[in-house]
Amino acid sequence: MLSNRIHELYVLEGLADNDTAIHKLHPRAKLVVTFAYIVAVVSFNRYDVLGDVPFFLYTALVCGIGEAPLRTLHKRFLIALPFCAFAGLTNLLLDRQVAFALGGAAVTFGLLSLLAILLRTYLCVMAVFALIATTPFQGLTRELRHLRMPQIFITLIEMIYRYIGVLIDEAGCMSTAYKLRSVKTKGIAMKDMGSFVGQLTIRSFDRGERVYAAMACRGYGGEFPEMEYAGPKPGDILFIFLLCAAFAALRVFPVLDMI
Repeated sequence: MLSNRIHELYVLEGLADNDTAIHKLHPRAKLVVTFAYIVAVVSFNRYDVLGDVPFFLYTALVCGIGEAPLRTLHKRFLIALPFCAFAGLTNLLLDRQVAFALGGAAVTFGLLSLLAILLRTYLCVMAVFALIATTPFQGLTRELRHLRMPQIFITLIEMIYRYIGVLIDEAGCMSTAYKLRSVKTKGIAMKDMGSFVGQLTIRSFDRGERVYAAMACRGYGGEFPEMEYAGPKPGDILFIFLLCAAFAALRVFPVLDMI
């Protein structure tokens, strides 16, 4: 089962190897557009739900053209759903002032705030997933370097992303060994959980040291060797301009009200 988790962890990275029009765009263009998209989505009033609805079009187009399966992305979104739902529920309970009546039922500002949080979280998370599914991870980190992000943050992102797989792999080996010694036990018994987590931590550190030693033997000195870099092309700049202009228009003009 844990091996399936490793596969699911990196399935988005596998989607980034496709060859579509979105994949061929420069990583910087997609980074800038995604950032502008998130800024536009979260800039609406806390009670404005309808203003964010037109932004569904961007993720639908990117996922459609980039051949990113929405079902896979939605499964990833479910991980973030409880956190945003909990934040929105507090508004639902505390902000009970009636905003308007709909079909005889009172709609409170707290309910509008909850819907806005859920909608904006969905749009932002799906935009980031679409970026990852259409851009190789190495391309994203390389662009972050060229955008002058501090090296320590980039190294942390790279190492955490890679070492999660190492951690899950070690947990899978330990879980298999535990099941072979406890045939009648389903899962890991609570009385053994403390020692299991402790051993997992020690084994992960040891595995990490071996991985780092292997990287150092191959010339790693804190930064990965820089490949030949090609900047954005005119088509990429046009993509940035058109999409940012579209986001600005959707932000300024109430499209649904106009319709």
